[in-house]
Amino acid sequence: MSDTVLLVGILAQPDMLDVFGLTGVPESLPGGLTGGARAGIDRDAWPRLAAGQGTVAAMRVVPNAALVRYAAVMGLVAQDGILGLGHGTAEGEPQPPLATAVARHILAIPADRSPDDIAARLPMIGVVAASELRGAGSPHSGEPLVERRMPGDVQIMSRDETHSGFFSVQVCRLRHRTHAGGMTPILRREALVSGDAVVLLPWDPVRDRVLLIEQLRIAPVVRADRQPWLLEPIAGRVDAGETVEDAARREAREEANLTVTRLFPAIHHYPSPGVLGEYLYLYVASAELPDGIEGVHGLEAEAEDIRGHLTSRAELTRMAMSGQVKNGPLAMLALWLELRHTALRAELGMA
Repeated sequence: MSDTVLLVGILAQPDMLDVFGLTGVPESLPGGLTGGARAGIDRDAWPRLAAGQGTVAAMRVVPNAALVRYAAVMGLVAQDGILGLGHGTAEGEPQPPLATAVARHILAIPADRSPDDIAARLPMIGVVAASELRGAGSPHSGEPLVERRMPGDVQIMSRDETHSGFFSVQVCRLRHRTHAGGMTPILRREALVSGDAVVLLPWDPVRDRVLLIEQLRIAPVVRADRQPWLLEPIAGRVDAGETVEDAARREAREEANLTVTRLFPAIHHYPSPGVLGEYLYLYVASAELPDGIEGVHGLEAEAEDIRGHLTSRAELTRMAMSGQVKNGPLAMLALWLELRHTALRAELGMA
């Protein structure tokens, strides 16, 4: 990069400048930015500068190592001294909070990891960053039994990413306030970070049956389970910039070639909060489930091999109660639906 560069779009916003540790001088450019809805989330997803009326706010800065590294990961190259421009193909509004969170993650990755390696992980970095934003905005739980905690009640001294594959492993050194009122010594805690996921059980309220899927799972394999093919609900990660509900509908199409009509929120939860950095959003989804809809589905690019099964709601309840369902979210949804199916029918105008 040159001695100075003009940052535009989300790069010129105060929160992003703070991530880079930069200050600058405000300037403006004629025209407008368009097509940058995924800027700062996907690589090469930056807006284009369109001629016309109006001006674009910009910041003139002296590039530092953080900005140079971020630009390399994001595929950004200065165009006529302007950084933050691209092909502008994604229409819609940009998402500055998410882009800022992604930038923080990128710059927290150890310097010995190449920009290309980091860029290959951008989809999962975005999933985790978006999950953290949802977590920070979630309501307090457990009240009135659990007292409302303050930010200083947990103090993180360091956070290191010791493994970065599809999922990552974070090692935190922290201390927290005790129930007696003091603080613990510095503790080491490890978490497998996988980001938020959505889980849905398709239910046909007319035929009173459900669609389950079956696929091989690695956890039973490494546990030496004799049956590593599990019955499950439809499930998948919530992509960066995607709503939880949109993710549910997308996963229904990908894993079952199914269009769901209405989503009923069930029990959202942490499945294993002592070790797993994951939050599950559980839904029952109303859908038409005629004979022959089962099929074999999944994304070929992800080597998914998913078989559908139709069964009655009552049979699913029986299987869950008899221990034939080893997938925790499916068992939870089965019992939730058993308790709620009459009220759900009334809500659908079928009482």
